[in-house]
Amino acid sequence: MSAAQQTAAAPLAAGFQDPVHDAQGCFRAIMNAMARPGTRQAISAGNLKPPAPLTQVAAAVALTLFDYDTPIWLDKPLMASDAVKTFLRFHTGCPIVTEPVDAAFALVSAPVSMIPLASFNQGSAEYPDRSTTVILTGQDFSSHPAVTFSGPGIKDTVSFGSGPIPPVFWDQVIANNRQFPRGIDLVFAGQDALCALPRSTRVLKAEV
Repeated sequence: MSAAQQTAAAPLAAGFQDPVHDAQGCFRAIMNAMARPGTRQAISAGNLKPPAPLTQVAAAVALTLFDYDTPIWLDKPLMASDAVKTFLRFHTGCPIVTEPVDAAFALVSAPVSMIPLASFNQGSAEYPDRSTTVILTGQDFSSHPAVTFSGPGIKDTVSFGSGPIPPVFWDQVIANNRQFPRGIDLVFAGQDALCALPRSTRVLKAEV
């Protein structure tokens, strides 16, 4: 049996055990992360067993935020998995688009080789909320070079590090946030927690 046939024959991975309660908890964590940029918000997603390379926390975010009215874009590893696409379509009803500029949300499973942030919908002056929210999966919040966040939701400053990310990532983020109120929002999905970086946050790189 080929890999494609095995994937097709595999049973559909289950979604939330308690869809209302679990989605509410995840939604609160996402909103808290957006309101307090750079802070870790715990996510209880251990019961989810999504098909690889979709991670548990990313799957929880998807099941909470995606629906039939939110077009999503998947990077190459996710797009290559029929099981991932079936999982997302079955549990959320979301349409999957091929152009990043058309997406309300983007899932990135291979951040090191991700496309430039400028490739996504930046919103417009009239409708800045129509920009893409980009979700980076498999993130580790320790032992990575830190940047400093400041702005709304931050008392003074917050030191933040995450990876894997491309070498030019923070330069792209700084350029993105200079467009405010336009620009994308970012969600960093870790092993059991997530952090967020809204476009209103100012980012300062450490001097080398």
